[in-house]
Amino acid sequence: MARLRIKDHIRESRTFNERAAIALALVIIMIFVILARLVYLQIISHEHFSTLAEDNRVSIVPIPPTRGLIYDRNGIILAQNLPAFSLEIVPERVSDMDQTITAIGELIEISDDHLKRFNKQLQQKSAFRSIPLRTHLNDVEVARFAANRHRFPGVEIEARLVRDYPYSHLTAHVIGYVGRINVKELKRIDAANYSATHHIGKLGIEKFYEDSLHGTVGFKNIETNVVGRTIRTLERTPPLPGNDLHLTLDIQLQQVADQALGKHRGAAIAIDPRSGEVLAMVSKPSYDPNPFVVGISSKSYRALQDDIDKPLFNRALRGQYPPGSTIKPFVGLAGLENNIVTADKRTFCQGWFSLKGDDHKYRDWKIRGHGTTTLEKAIIESCDVYFYDMSLHLGIDAMSDYLSHFGLGKKTGIDLPGELSGILPSSHWKRQKKGLPWYTGETLISGIGQGYNLTTPLQLASATATLAKRGLYSRPHLVKTSGSNLNSELAPVMFDQEDRHKIATDEHWEYMIEAMVKTVHSIHGTARSISKGIPFRIAGKTGTAQVFGIKQDEKYVKEDIAERLRDHALFIAFAPADNPEIAIAVIVENGGSGGSVAAPVARKIIDQYMASKQSP
Repeated sequence: MARLRIKDHIRESRTFNERAAIALALVIIMIFVILARLVYLQIISHEHFSTLAEDNRVSIVPIPPTRGLIYDRNGIILAQNLPAFSLEIVPERVSDMDQTITAIGELIEISDDHLKRFNKQLQQKSAFRSIPLRTHLNDVEVARFAANRHRFPGVEIEARLVRDYPYSHLTAHVIGYVGRINVKELKRIDAANYSATHHIGKLGIEKFYEDSLHGTVGFKNIETNVVGRTIRTLERTPPLPGNDLHLTLDIQLQQVADQALGKHRGAAIAIDPRSGEVLAMVSKPSYDPNPFVVGISSKSYRALQDDIDKPLFNRALRGQYPPGSTIKPFVGLAGLENNIVTADKRTFCQGWFSLKGDDHKYRDWKIRGHGTTTLEKAIIESCDVYFYDMSLHLGIDAMSDYLSHFGLGKKTGIDLPGELSGILPSSHWKRQKKGLPWYTGETLISGIGQGYNLTTPLQLASATATLAKRGLYSRPHLVKTSGSNLNSELAPVMFDQEDRHKIATDEHWEYMIEAMVKTVHSIHGTARSISKGIPFRIAGKTGTAQVFGIKQDEKYVKEDIAERLRDHALFIAFAPADNPEIAIAVIVENGGSGGSVAAPVARKIIDQYMASKQSP
């Protein structure tokens, strides 16, 4: 018979009560934990978390300022801002960047160059700043993306102002261009002021006057939903636009100078000697700066870099050439002022010159020589032998000291970046740079603008302007006035002027300038071909600079020499000679004769300038 099991109700009751007490204690503890957390969140950290919540709802978005416009001296626009659609991504709002870009690529063409530029900026910029993936979207692309906008949180189509240069090649080496901000530039700019800006001046006026052109960034507080789409704008601080710049450049004169150079490589610069205002500055060949704004393709950029004609090279500012015979008026003044020669001193030119005890012949360009020659004749006919003899007695150091008063061998200080200084040699210069002594033969060839002598076209034009004004130096400059479109008043931009009249007597100034006038208007002048039909007088000097030397027993025959090894053609001039308003320097690479190639370029520029004065 089975045994009956009797329950212990007292024991079970005690066990239940113990378990219930433990459970109650755990519940009370959890309640206290929850209450403590609520107190921490709602009271102690209320301000912190309410701020975070607000940040999820409200964002501060920078507003880019409108970049200042650039005009020529007559109000013709040279750099403008055109509206364009840009597809931009805010990285922090995109969960899978690669997948997003792939999906966008199914709707809109995304090239390797676009991806490369985007990824580069992705590494440079903060995750909460929008980064352009594609610019210049057309209407079809905008519509196609808009229909699929819901699929791409953190991706927006933005209407941006894009820099445009309507005169393209014609002003590239003066205006320069803007391009995307790189890592190096990020380190030196004000990050806050450029928080909404993707571009910065890279070259030319755009770079030199970046601070003035850029403006000041604005901000707006916007309310967004969970996918980051803007619901409304809560507050807005408008940006301040950059200053507009009015240049000294005359775009019509620029066009004439460009056309006058034709297909030649070279440079032409025109300056108002009364003020230093640059009226025209052409470097050929040139390039279209507009592709650089949105990002030029690697293939196109390599093509420009590898081009044998070097279109990216600013010859006007950075080209360094032997000045050739264009230096003779300056050397002639040095001889007069140092009492080495007088107006009446005569030297016999038999077609060559030699030093005592040396059988080396320093040849004149005219094989049969110029016969008995004065300084005036030596300028008019460009006699080398006369200057060999004068330079020998003058000496390289006295010559270098005097020519430095005209700014040769120095940067002009023009308001453009990247200017080179050229070379004005002296015995000290050679010892310092070459570690070698100066030789007498080097003095002779320096006197005709060869040897170590190097000048930039800009430097030569500036020196010519100083000569034109009998010693008044005005620093070359390109900006005339500056001002914001919020303020109709334009402030003039001031530049240095320096009176250097004392570097020559009035008598010597007039003597040299008259010799230069006869270079153009005399029947024997080397620039006589441009004198026909001129109702005023032009003072000028031709020059030819050797690219390479030829042996003593050889003759220079242009047709037998490769085009890129032929002499450079140079010409300097100013007009009207008695009251100069324009000074010009022209260099035509491998052009040969200064009188037949470079001088006609200057004549066309002068004609246009004088004609523009007469038009209403």
